[in-house]
Amino acid sequence: MAINRRQVMKRAISVSALAAFPNISSAMMTRSKKPQRVVIVGGGFAGATAAKYIRMWSPDLEVILIEKKTAFVSCPQSNLVLSGHRTLQQLTFDYHALSSYYGVKMIQATVNAVDVDNKNVRLDDSTVVQYDRLIVAPGVDFIYDQLSMLTPEIVETKIPHAWKAGPQTQLLHEQLKAMPKGGKVVMTIPQAPFRCPPGPYERACQIALFLKQHNPTAKLIILDANGDIVSKKALFKGVWDDLYADIIEYQPSNGVENIDVDTLTVDSVFDSVQADVLNVIPPQRAGKVAELAGVINVDKRWCEVDFRTYESTAVQDVHVIGDAVASTLPKSGHIANVQAKVCAAAVIALLHEHDVEPEPVFGNTCYSFTDGEKAGHVAAVFRYDPKTEKMAVMPGGGITPTPTLLEGEFADAWAHNIWSDILR
Repeated sequence: MAINRRQVMKRAISVSALAAFPNISSAMMTRSKKPQRVVIVGGGFAGATAAKYIRMWSPDLEVILIEKKTAFVSCPQSNLVLSGHRTLQQLTFDYHALSSYYGVKMIQATVNAVDVDNKNVRLDDSTVVQYDRLIVAPGVDFIYDQLSMLTPEIVETKIPHAWKAGPQTQLLHEQLKAMPKGGKVVMTIPQAPFRCPPGPYERACQIALFLKQHNPTAKLIILDANGDIVSKKALFKGVWDDLYADIIEYQPSNGVENIDVDTLTVDSVFDSVQADVLNVIPPQRAGKVAELAGVINVDKRWCEVDFRTYESTAVQDVHVIGDAVASTLPKSGHIANVQAKVCAAAVIALLHEHDVEPEPVFGNTCYSFTDGEKAGHVAAVFRYDPKTEKMAVMPGGGITPTPTLLEGEFADAWAHNIWSDILR
């Protein structure tokens, strides 16, 4: 029987997960004297992965996944919605397999409080859910302290960030379509760290592609608070010069200082510019649930963890995974997925009173589309360093110097395989 590349990659994900956690097999065979419950808050790349793998590796544990949304919407590839090369429907998936096949108990709700002393979370309908171990995968929230004019209503209807795939992504696409000929798009990028380091620059490619095809005299002005492109610099610089030189104007070290929401005028460090379409990506921090659990302890934004278990250094029996973690690791979907597996293995070991993996190792690959079909990637391997107690970069990995059609095919295969690994 022939095996295609996608099948090989899918099998590789499962095999590598087992190889990375050799203590799992014995933990799976151990039955607890009493039922133990793991509660996971957040059903994105990190939380849904953790729920699936805990149940898959240790069926004796009860797993409750609390997620406020009815469906999983992938941020990876959502920038392609802006150019018209993807639809949100193509990036939207249900949670059915987690409950029906793996036995994860799903609760659609918002967590309003976390009581770490009594080990429970309170939902928006006042239901109290007890836990033995709590995993929070809250993603990111946005910091509008310096941009108070961007009220929730303005963000939802007029100046979207579109940094969480969903209605705002579609709104930004519709705004691009309705923009006058020869108009001006202004996109702002916050100071790093933020979710998906190459994401804003991939977005620039997709907006520029749309303008090139539908509004070729229009311009895209990028106001970047960072001193330079923070990820895949050579890749994006090359593409912008080759494909979008007449469209993209990139301004580094030029962060936002004020916004007139009526005229869509942005005052930046060096200039003032009026937009027809304004996309403001705000600074970010760990999501609200992390604050409720008391695990935000780095710069009032992020959560410090033990990288062998992802247990918070601030609160016992509470683990943090995904974008909320304070580290030099990129805040990517792939990192969230592999962190969840390390955490899942550690939670199983701790609940069964086994030793955890002392030096977890994992890889990260991130693809970026530079037009509708071509892509490039960056990859790296990380291992826990006992001396620094951090994840250290290991030999291996690399970066694509130029985008190719083959890389675009790999990017699609990667996306479908990681979606399957999380949800199927």
